[in-house]
Amino acid sequence: MKSARSAHPELAETLRRRRFLGVAAGATAATLLGTTTATAAGTGKGGPLVPRGHLGIQLYTLRDQVQSIGFARVFEELARYGYDQVEFAGYTQGSAGAITLAQLKRLLRDNGLRGIGSHVGYYSDDPNAYTFATNLTKVLDDAEALGLPHVGTASGPWRYGTTVDGWKRCAEDFNTYGAAAKKRGLKFYQHNHAEEFSFATDRPDVRLYDVLLAETDPDLVHLEMDIYWAYVAQYRFGKRADGTPAPFEPLDYVLAAPHRYPLFHVKDGEHDETATDGYRMVDVGDGDIDYRRFLSAVGRTQGGRRDHHWLVEHDNPADSLTTARRSARYLRSLRCGGRR
Repeated sequence: MKSARSAHPELAETLRRRRFLGVAAGATAATLLGTTTATAAGTGKGGPLVPRGHLGIQLYTLRDQVQSIGFARVFEELARYGYDQVEFAGYTQGSAGAITLAQLKRLLRDNGLRGIGSHVGYYSDDPNAYTFATNLTKVLDDAEALGLPHVGTASGPWRYGTTVDGWKRCAEDFNTYGAAAKKRGLKFYQHNHAEEFSFATDRPDVRLYDVLLAETDPDLVHLEMDIYWAYVAQYRFGKRADGTPAPFEPLDYVLAAPHRYPLFHVKDGEHDETATDGYRMVDVGDGDIDYRRFLSAVGRTQGGRRDHHWLVEHDNPADSLTTARRSARYLRSLRCGGRR
């Protein structure tokens, strides 16, 4: 089979222009990870891998508590656990009662927390839906009112199908949202699941995530890597449909363009070959993803300790407050040069 580079020169040139050719080969990560003695200022042996002010949580993890006891009490608990930031998954409290954006902003301030981002839908067939495609101005107004530096979507770029051209069209949408956000002083971002790393149905030698990266303007569209789902994708999409090996390392994507990844979802998984995804989700620190390695490598990039934010998440925790507390304690315990 011809490579994506030879079979699709136009796409290859775009990838080359955006500096993402060769990411799957792992060369970038190998080079940076091999330089074990190179540390940025403040990352000397024994220092915290997660800098103060950069530990957050995606509130989807705590959606049951937000609905039952409200934002105020949830924020109090998060501050007590040592969190600095929260990422929103909606601005309502459900059964806990109504709340205004001004009240929500005040609660953040009163608890020493910062709103770092928000997940909003990408598109909807309902013209009145709260999504980027249908209500862009309102979405940006709300993010600006809350003082959020980032606003993005956890929806994959599936609006126009699973072909290369379909994803190019989604990239155009994302560039539009990113340009509108930038005018407000905000950064637009997209959060991945595993399927973004699958292959185009019309070009099975082309990974769809590479199309998204190549076709979006790096000054307008940023990425929030969900590290767990990226490693699930490594397991599920390490081969093409015909069985041809197509290995990749999630960390390589970040190291190739660290400025594009201001946010990360930190969730953990136990490796399990009997599971469809190859992992079973667990609290951070209880699984097999090497977060000391990942955090250390990103921290050594230019601006690595200043420009990146680490957000705990668990999709279905048994006890969400316990998950939040245990995950924060583990991440706060990680030190440069220490053992996992």
